[in-house]
Formats: sequence, C-alpha cells, structure tokens
Amino acid sequence: MIKEIKTKTILRKYRKIDSWFISQYGFNLYRGCIHNCVYCDGRSEKYNVNGEFGNDVIVKINAVDLLHRELDPKRKRIPLNNCFIMCGGGVGDSYQPIENKYKLSRNALKVLYEYNYPISILTKSTLVKRDIDIIKKINKQNKAIVSFSFSSVDDEISRIFEPGVPSPSERLDAIKLFKNEGIACGMFLLPVIPFITDHPQMIEDSLLKAKKAGVDFIIFGGMTLKEGRQKHYFLNKLTENYPNLYKKYQNIYKGEKWGNATKEYYDSIHKNFNIAIKKHKIPTRIPPKLLKNILNENNLVIVILEHLDYILKLEGKPSPYGFAAYSISKLKKPLSTIKNNLKDIKGVGKTTESIILEILNTGSSSYYENLLLRLFLKKITI
Repeated sequence: MIKEIKTKTILRKYRKIDSWFISQYGFNLYRGCIHNCVYCDGRSEKYNVNGEFGNDVIVKINAVDLLHRELDPKRKRIPLNNCFIMCGGGVGDSYQPIENKYKLSRNALKVLYEYNYPISILTKSTLVKRDIDIIKKINKQNKAIVSFSFSSVDDEISRIFEPGVPSPSERLDAIKLFKNEGIACGMFLLPVIPFITDHPQMIEDSLLKAKKAGVDFIIFGGMTLKEGRQKHYFLNKLTENYPNLYKKYQNIYKGEKWGNATKEYYDSIHKNFNIAIKKHKIPTRIPPKLLKNILNENNLVIVILEHLDYILKLEGKPSPYGFAAYSISKLKKPLSTIKNNLKDIKGVGKTTESIILEILNTGSSSYYENLLLRLFLKKITI
C-alpha cells in the first residue's frame, strides 16, 4: 500500500561529518521500501516504520518543495557546512520502484544542482541510470558520487535475500555506465550475510567484479540483526532456504542491544576482507581525490583522521585518531584559530598534532597518502 503524506521537514543534519559518505546532511524521500531485502534493518521496530515492511511505503509528496526552502541560501541565517548531500539510505531506497511514478529523487537532484551542492547517492536500484543527465551536470559543476549496495555479486543468492532488487550483475553494469560518463562510483559491500556471502572466496569474487567495473572504493561491513521484527523475519527466511545455518546464527547473534554479532565474528570477516582488499588495491573509504575542495578545515581533518583510524584498525594496529576526530567534532571554532593549542584537545598528542597541522597547511596528510599508497593505491591524485 502506498500512502502519501506531507511532512514538516526533509533535510536532516548529523551531529558530525559522516566519513563513510563525506556527508553531514541527507534526506529520505520515502519511508519503507518495496525492495524488501530480507536482512534490512529498516524492518526493526527501532525505526518506527509502520505497516508491513516491503509492501507499505510512505511517500513524502512535498519533499521537493521543502528541499527548495531548506537549501535556499537566502532563507538560511547559518549556511550549511560544505560536504556531499546524501540522497538515499536510511529506511527507504530513493530509487525503489515507486520512484518511477513520483520522480522525487529526480526532482530533488534538480534542486541540488540549482543550489550547487555536491551529491552522494547510495542505492540498490539501476533506476538511477534514468537520472544520469542531471548527475553529470552536478558532477561537472561540483562533484557527484553514485554508489551501489551489494551483499554479494551472486545473482542466485540475491534472488533469495534481495527479492525486489535488480541483480548484482545489473548493478555492476550500471557502475560501468556511470564510470564511462566520468562519475565516481563506490561499492558498499554490506551487509555480507553470515556463512553465506562472507566466505573469503565470495568476498574475493565481489572485489574482482567491482574492480573490473571500475569502482573508486569499496566499503565493507557485517550484518546486524536487531531483536524483534527484523530478527524474526530474517531467521524465518533463513530457515526456509538454509536450515542448517540456524544454530550458527544463534551462536553469533546473542541479543546485543544494537543487533551486532559477536566481536570475534566481525574480526574474522574484516580480516578476510583486509587480505583481499590489499591484494586488489582498492581504497576502503572514499579516496582523497574526491574530497578536494569539498570540506571545511575541521571536517577535512575529522575525515582524514577517521580514515586513518579505520585503516590502522583493519590492519590490527592501535590508533588514537578516532578519538581525536570525535573530540574535534565537538569544537565550535576553526582549528586554524587554535593552531598553537591543538594538544589541549582530548586525544591529540604530538603525532596527531603534526598530522592536523599538515592538513591545515596543505589540505592533506603525507602519512595518510603514503599509507594509502602502500596498502591500496597504485597512484594517488590529490
């Protein structure tokens, strides 16, 4: 069932820059999703999506008008921070099938182009190809990133767990199309499905096909199963198709508050991913060349520190950079105004201070660049 509503606001702001998407703002045009992916945590009671998830969708019919109003610089006393505006994700894919009728995503992109904002799109749908004309304009004017979400590149498994979604093969072809038009693309290999798509060979296959398609980066993650509706629905489908795996799931999903599996399980799949990603030399976060002239100084420092933190922890090494980034996100003033007092920030020691100063002076970090070069990249363009 489709229900049309008028909402009061559309643009959401995060407390800090999201270093996965390089975004501090985003919007959901639909609530609920006809894609009906079996593992989707949007089904969880936590997100208050009413009705039968996978069948019932709320359409925010005034979303584009609100976006006009909320992005119009003439109406804003405080300008938005420079970053990508996130279109998609959350509790409803912006390019799910009803977008064919309502065209909210297409018209939202026109607004972002009008106000000169860079965009980042995450979808499972190849319908996004329809809007390649507008996306190319945004990319020429500023920047655009189009990313596709996968649990694997296996079409047969996708038919079971992603029943309303174009096949992985079709999504890979869409990546090739966008790359041929000069648009940066990413693969979000998440969630991998425990004991089904998380095997080393399955991960390797995904990376091989992603690299062949030309992706600029791959972001990887495991699956959560929140207690209640999400977990109940998933385990029922699992039992129908892979009944021998039920006990294994009971061993790794033990009712943790956020639906996380055990640390030991996540460590094991990230170890396998790290081995494969280093072999194929694909960045594990949005690479530096796509950040140029996008972020203000504080957010650029936060993103680079958080990327360093992730890469080092993926290598099994300790890192102080995540905590330092969090502390900087709490600051109310530009870092350049307190250059002489950086070590007063919680988590910032001598090494972190030197990295921050270099970023402020040059817009990048040689340590970060060299780490990327050694682990993932053949050549870096900042």
